[in-house]
Amino acid sequence: ATGALGGCSSEGPELGTVGHVQGFLGGVAADEPRAVLVARDVLSAGGTATDAAVALYFALSVTLPSAASLGGGGTCVVFDQKSERVEALDFMAPAGAGAGRPGAVPRNPRAMFALHAKYGRLRWAQLVAPAENLARFGSPVSRALARHLAAAGSLLADREGRRVFAGSDGGPVREGDIIEQLDLAAVLSILRRAPGQFYTGPFARQLVKAVRQAGGSLTIEELRSFAPQWKETLAVEFGNLTAHFAPTPAGLTAAQMWAALTQKRRYRREDEDARPHLFAEVAMRAFADRGRWFGPLGGALAPLGERVSSRGVRELMAGYRSDRHTPARTLRAAPVQRPENHAAASFVVADRDRQAVACVFTLNNLFGAGRIAPGTGMVLPAAPPHGGLGASALASMLVINQNLYQLFFVAAASGGAAAPTAMVHVALRVLVEKLTLEAAMSSRRLHHGGAPDQVFHERGESPEKLAALARRGHRTVETPALGQVNAFSCPRGLESAESLCQVKADPRGFGLDQQE
Repeated sequence: ATGALGGCSSEGPELGTVGHVQGFLGGVAADEPRAVLVARDVLSAGGTATDAAVALYFALSVTLPSAASLGGGGTCVVFDQKSERVEALDFMAPAGAGAGRPGAVPRNPRAMFALHAKYGRLRWAQLVAPAENLARFGSPVSRALARHLAAAGSLLADREGRRVFAGSDGGPVREGDIIEQLDLAAVLSILRRAPGQFYTGPFARQLVKAVRQAGGSLTIEELRSFAPQWKETLAVEFGNLTAHFAPTPAGLTAAQMWAALTQKRRYRREDEDARPHLFAEVAMRAFADRGRWFGPLGGALAPLGERVSSRGVRELMAGYRSDRHTPARTLRAAPVQRPENHAAASFVVADRDRQAVACVFTLNNLFGAGRIAPGTGMVLPAAPPHGGLGASALASMLVINQNLYQLFFVAAASGGAAAPTAMVHVALRVLVEKLTLEAAMSSRRLHHGGAPDQVFHERGESPEKLAALARRGHRTVETPALGQVNAFSCPRGLESAESLCQVKADPRGFGLDQQE
């Protein structure tokens, strides 16, 4: 779902009341419609993009718990024009945590509190309350949640899961059905009133007990000691702009792709016939190279900045031929096929004061481990798959003018291995090819993950593009969809209501496009 509002800015009712801001608010896009409406109201009440992001996340924990439960983790990138800061917030589990068992430290709430403490304007309680109300008084099942429930019936094998998500016929609830989550509402009430007590107060002991009853792994020490980390982004300069990526495995893949495609205007110089080949070759190399810099659970093994430098790009593109595919097995770092989590939720938010946030959340599987901690309504995350990269599929980026601190583009993506390639595809279409955001979102995507050595393409790709790939030695495979992206774009920079900004949710998802 997306929400964007335009017009001339003025002040209405008092700060914190919907309607305080008259006219241009910014924009918001996410994977679930009702959470977008919550965020839009926060922007209308005079909240920052961070305020809207916090409210949006907690709403998602109710309306899309299949991917954004309190029990999960994730990453965000943040741009704040006033303080001239661009940084990333990492709230994934440490490498090795919970290996083999659901690691259920609820990382998202403390991360949202850290985000709000640094960049928020409205009261914390005001941002959590809408989610609490959705859980307590009931909300309709969205198409996104209904599809997730239909695809992950294992949740109904859990007694607590059946209490919330089973319909009268014993099967999963359907789109439009009203569900109440009273246990979750009680937990959100604690978070609204005293978020610190959630991690260190009496409730913390109850939570540890509930997680263990559900077969999860959690200690009071883990709960108390967890802290999200502010980190530097991976920055890639191109022309007068700088692209900033979250320092995750998917973020590194996207950053390397962006650096290789934009350095010396490589992508822009290629004609239409050669661009698909270049994109596929760059993606293949970036996925292969990633295995050298991240451990099995996603922890960085070395500083990542060098990999997006000019020298790093030269190493990445060594042996590249514009007329011929390079077999993946001949690369310096041979690609390795790894299971990657496709189940995640993302959103982007930008406000009229030029603050922007892009976040991605995950439980490492649809509905995580398929169990709910009794008495909490919290879906437990799954342990990362053996040999997998945990948070490898969380991709987000911001594009700004580093001198003027002006915002041009924000995106976040999910969808497994294709998340970084899908995000880069949309960014290229908008920032290099100068397509509208709507056209960029709708255009067919390509993906090459190195292993297997194939180019995946979406159904409906043009025969000419596929023929161009085949002539260069690529094997192509059709697939229904590649990645899911939410994005906000301002071709002239986010300066005013006249900036011609657009915000779009991916049409491959199950949301609602809304412009006001």
